[in-house]
Order: sequence, then structure tokens, then C-alpha cells
Amino acid sequence: MQLTGQPFLILTIILVPVSIAVAMLLWGRVRGPKPLQALVRLVMLLFCQATAVMMIFVMVNNANLIYGSWGDLLGDDGHVQSVPTVPTAGSAAGTGQNGAAGQPGNDAKPAAAKALQQFKGVNDPLVPKDVQTTDLKGQVSGVDGEVNVWLPPQYNDPAYKNTKFPVVELFPGFPGSSKTWFGSLNVSEQLKPLMQSGQITPFILVSPRTQLISTTVDTGCANVPGKVNADTWLSTDVPQMILDNFRADPSPNSWAVAGYSAGAHCADRMALLHPDRYRAAISLSGYSDPGALSSSLTAKDSKLRQTANPLYILEHAPTPPKVALFQSGDKGDGYEDGQALATAAKAPTTVQVQLTTGPHTPSTWRPMVPSVFKWLSGIIPAPKPS
Repeated sequence: MQLTGQPFLILTIILVPVSIAVAMLLWGRVRGPKPLQALVRLVMLLFCQATAVMMIFVMVNNANLIYGSWGDLLGDDGHVQSVPTVPTAGSAAGTGQNGAAGQPGNDAKPAAAKALQQFKGVNDPLVPKDVQTTDLKGQVSGVDGEVNVWLPPQYNDPAYKNTKFPVVELFPGFPGSSKTWFGSLNVSEQLKPLMQSGQITPFILVSPRTQLISTTVDTGCANVPGKVNADTWLSTDVPQMILDNFRADPSPNSWAVAGYSAGAHCADRMALLHPDRYRAAISLSGYSDPGALSSSLTAKDSKLRQTANPLYILEHAPTPPKVALFQSGDKGDGYEDGQALATAAKAPTTVQVQLTTGPHTPSTWRPMVPSVFKWLSGIIPAPKPS
């Protein structure tokens, strides 16, 4: 039975009154010594509480898609198959980790073959049926994981049969499911009519797995020697797979990243570190210092904590990167970090900061989706039919 969806939720709802009814029925029938009676009754009370807590957890999880599967909940760490050595991010001035613009993985090592994939439906009632998924084995990073893809309505229009489309990679928070943008944030359902009407650029939307080690270790989307090549997975393997399987525009001027919370930190970091791959980044309630998240792997090492900070990356870039950043957040929840980036930015880097109010939950970010993608459409225009 799936963790998400109605069947398991209904089961947890049923268990609550059943556990109470069983406790009431058996309360006076407990036999044995007084201490044993007290222990049995305590267990019954704890079971009632456990069923109530489980029901609330499932309701919250279904609303926010914090955990997309039992493997995510239980901390499945089977996504890092190896940790090959790759060049340090930023090792080549002005090129970031990937080398030549529009060629993912160029300076790590060439892909052995095209990453041609089989796609299927996500099979989750909380995710729209037009979202497709595949399990990708990263040839450069040593990371395996699912990648969810949604194609804009123009993609299958005969008028666009030879057109290559821009791409946005979507990063969830931590812990967070790769399906959250399509489920809790309803990104494709909100943007589809706006793309059809021409108000928003028809982007290919891509949401790869970012929880790679466990529910207690956040990679910060960074390469951590001996631990994980999360950066290479997101900036090299995933883009190359998209280019190999879809009519995606390889130009960095047609690629962007977006994230919320820990995913917003990733989006800023990836865009600033890889201006050869990404033209823009959207940050919803993000942060710059990896230490803002107690589970951050990069924060455990003082040097990594410094170099993984988007503000540090911007301030120490050999030349100001040609990227546009959209920063949003409440006071004490991303707003000040966005202002610091805006203060440090020099042309051609641009930073737009928006003050928001509301809790650190999808209920705040979901209504922002149309407006932030309209901003992004001003940076990456719609492709022409060809």
C-alpha cells in the first residue's frame, strides 16, 4: 500500500475509532496482578495515541508530500552507487563544473552513451497523470534516482515539431519528495493554462530526486568527497538525460532552476556555480548558509560550509556570472539572505527580492508559482514554432 494517496489515509482514519472502541471494550476485562493490569491499559492508551498521531502524519504528508514513498520515510540510502572523483566545482574560471556551455559533464568525463530512458506514469493519486517518471543511473555522478518530467502543451503541437524547449529543474525542500512540485505545489496544473494562453514560456519541467542519502542527511546539492556527487547528478547527469530524450534547448540561456526551502538554497547555489548551465534561479524562502539546516552535510565541514554558500560563490566568482536570481521570503525566513545577494551582485548578475508573509509551507509557495514563472518568462522567452 502506498504511503501517499487515499487508501492508506482511509485506513489510518478507520484505525483511530477502532483503537478507542477496542480499548473501551477491553478496559474492564483486563485480568491479572495490579501492575500487569496497569501496564496493559497503558499499552492500550499508547496504541490509541499512536493511531491518532499516524493519521495526522499521513494527512500532513499527503498535503505537503514530505515523503513520497516508504523508502523515503524509512531513509533508503540506496541512491549513491559510487562516488567517482570529478573536478571541483568552479575549477575552470567562468565555466563552473561542466566546461563548455550547453555540454553537461564536459570536463568530468564524456558520457559512454546516450542516456535513453523508458518513461512511465508516476502512479501517485496526488500527482497529475501527465507527469512521467524514469529511474536514471547517473553515468558521471554515481547517483541513481527517479526523475519526473512534465512536457508543456506546445511540445506535441505539430507546429512545434522541430522546436527545442527551455527547461526548469525543480528542487524540493528537505526532507522532500521529487513529486512535491507536481503534487503539493500543483506547478503543472497552474502553469498549463498560462502556457496555452501565451502568458508563460512553455518550459519542460524536471524534478529529480535530491534526497540521496537518508532522511537525516541533506546533501545541499553539493559534491562531498567520499560521500556523494549530488551537484554532478543535478548539473550533469540529469540535464544530459533530458537532452538525450526530449527536444530540449541545450543553450544555458534556456535553462533555469527553482526551489523552496532547502531546494531554494540548492537553486541559488547551482545557478551561481554553473552559469554555463543555468540562466536563472528562483528561491522561495531559501537560505545561503548551509548551517541553517541542522541535517546539512556541507555544514559539517567548515571549508565546505563556506564554499557551498551562494553568497560566498557570488562574491568570489572570477567574473560576475550572467544569471538572474529571484529571491523571496519573510523576514527571518529568506528575505535577508536575498537582500545580501542583491547587495553583492554586479552586472550582469541581477537579483530581484520580494518580501512575503506566511508560514514556511506549500500554502505560502503554491500561490506564488504563476507570478514567479511570469518573472522567469521575462528572462527566458518562449521558443518560436519551427
